[in-house]
Amino acid sequence: QERTKIPSKGKQNTSIATSELLYKNLLKSEQENWDGISARYEAMTKRIKAKLEELHNKHIFNSGSPRIRFGENMYFEENGCIFLSKADHDEGNVDILFSTEDLGFCDAFIQRMRISPDQRYMAISLKSENSEEATCVIMKLGHIPVIEKVIPNVFSFEWATNDVLYYTSQKNLKCQNVFMTTFTNQKHTKLVYTEQDARFFVDIYCTKDRRFLTINCNSKTTSEVWLVDCRHPFKLPALVQARSKGVIYHIEHRNDELYILTTYGKPAEYKLMKAPVASSGMENWQLVYALEEKTKLVDLEMFSDHSIMFLKKTGHLYLNVISFVSHSIQSIKLPTWACEFELESHPEHTTSTCYFQLTSPVHPPKRFAYSFKENNLIEQAVQEVPIITNCHTTRLLAKSQDETSVPITVFHNTNSEELRRKPLLVHVYGAYGIDLNMSFKEEKLMLIEEGWILAYCHVRGGGELGLSWHKGGCQHNKLKGLHDLKACIMLLHELGFSQPKYTALAAASAGGVLAGALCNTDPELIRAMVLQAPFVDVLNVMMKTHLPLTIEEQEEWGNPLADEKCMKYIKSYCPYQNIKPQCYPSVFITAYENDQRIPLTGVLRYVQKLRKAVLDHSSRTRKNGNRIPNIILDIQANGSHCDSSWEDSVNK
Repeated sequence: QERTKIPSKGKQNTSIATSELLYKNLLKSEQENWDGISARYEAMTKRIKAKLEELHNKHIFNSGSPRIRFGENMYFEENGCIFLSKADHDEGNVDILFSTEDLGFCDAFIQRMRISPDQRYMAISLKSENSEEATCVIMKLGHIPVIEKVIPNVFSFEWATNDVLYYTSQKNLKCQNVFMTTFTNQKHTKLVYTEQDARFFVDIYCTKDRRFLTINCNSKTTSEVWLVDCRHPFKLPALVQARSKGVIYHIEHRNDELYILTTYGKPAEYKLMKAPVASSGMENWQLVYALEEKTKLVDLEMFSDHSIMFLKKTGHLYLNVISFVSHSIQSIKLPTWACEFELESHPEHTTSTCYFQLTSPVHPPKRFAYSFKENNLIEQAVQEVPIITNCHTTRLLAKSQDETSVPITVFHNTNSEELRRKPLLVHVYGAYGIDLNMSFKEEKLMLIEEGWILAYCHVRGGGELGLSWHKGGCQHNKLKGLHDLKACIMLLHELGFSQPKYTALAAASAGGVLAGALCNTDPELIRAMVLQAPFVDVLNVMMKTHLPLTIEEQEEWGNPLADEKCMKYIKSYCPYQNIKPQCYPSVFITAYENDQRIPLTGVLRYVQKLRKAVLDHSSRTRKNGNRIPNIILDIQANGSHCDSSWEDSVNK
């Protein structure tokens, strides 16, 4: 009878050591390959960097960090320094409180800032480029600010009272514990809440009127909220509504009523509902406002007598102002060039003005204000910059394989002649219900000035048309996103926006799934593909439950371990699984050594397999004189999953 041989510990250690050595040799080989290739483009790189820095310096003042107003005081951060000024005084009257360098965090940037109600304490989170975990530093403000406490591995935090801070701890990309720490005479820290379900992520939010802290437990499809009464911060949190599969909800508060932003009820899109604090169960939720079909709720801000909703509909941005006094709703269409909102911080819920910024990939942020008293929108005066008059914004609809209309946003130079001969850069994401990033980037403006066409394909799986748009492109519908992308590129070419030999496809993170899949199924549609920290090995990652995000991600991709149909379906579109010898476009990939979300080993396997397929195809067709595409991998020692500072992004 044969017996299963169990490897000895010594053999296991040898195997691990051999694997690590192969990995290090592969990294070294890729670095040498990159050094050799990048050296050829030094002059071009120098020119591009100079142009980007020129554009950045021209527009930097427009994208200043948000300002937090407390009564007469204004707090803001610039270049790693925290400043204090009087809100209604001139900009010259500014005091510097402290800098990250003063705190001993030279290579970190400030990610979040929260000030205690009496302004005696300030909590900030500091994050380096090489890690997803942040450090929370609590400063005691005064004539000379001093460090009161340092808490490592913190994700979110809020002040419950003048001297009680709640925060969540982060470990291996998961947040499941909530702590309370006090700054009274008897300082202590206490565990308040622990989430048991690995699919759920926990964060903390403070309602606009500072009446409650909300402990928010969210999976990709379901949520549950607990309330901490800021008047009694040591009491146990109270449950609003037990989690119900498929129901997402978020909480605000006004006049002893909870305002609930939720997917509860039909259709399964966001609605604003309300319920008494004392009886907050789902059976008591009353409808206040329901979104129209195919409308995306981007953000909601609650004020004492109003609520503002930031909406996207058919590619355009809208502001809906709900008055709780007159029970009226005012809808304002925002400028047609705008693609993104950024809401500014408003700690005082009684304010009469809401400030926000509008931007697009090629339009630097512009500041706007909505006045509740005047019921109108005001564009804030800023330092003059050259107005971008020669860039045209076009919105198109492509018909997908199942006749679904898929939105495309196109930017091009209106002075460009023969658009068919201009280079085209197509962007795609299509996952997690997240919109394509369309905020301002200097490199996008530079491309427009150089005659490029930029196209953003809002395919299913993303969130541009609401929650149903996401559901239509996740799990067993993931191929619909691929069909959408193909239809978008084909329509662009049909309408004369470039042609395949001048077309490049760009994607980051989970966008790599659809981009990599199109590269396998329809490589003739594009000439090049540019990927940043791409997810290209879906099947292998979703089979490994020891990885930090695999269980949480099952609601997006499915569970191939428990469902054979799901395994076959993922295998049908997974970029790594479907590589074959054929004429591929050239591919440029940027990956990060310290990326906790996308394992570098998967990217390395993908690149090796793709190169082999390219060589196999070229050896068979060499007599035909076909081109051999470049497959280039740049592994960055610094940076962490697409999250980088301006300086680092320029160097890339």
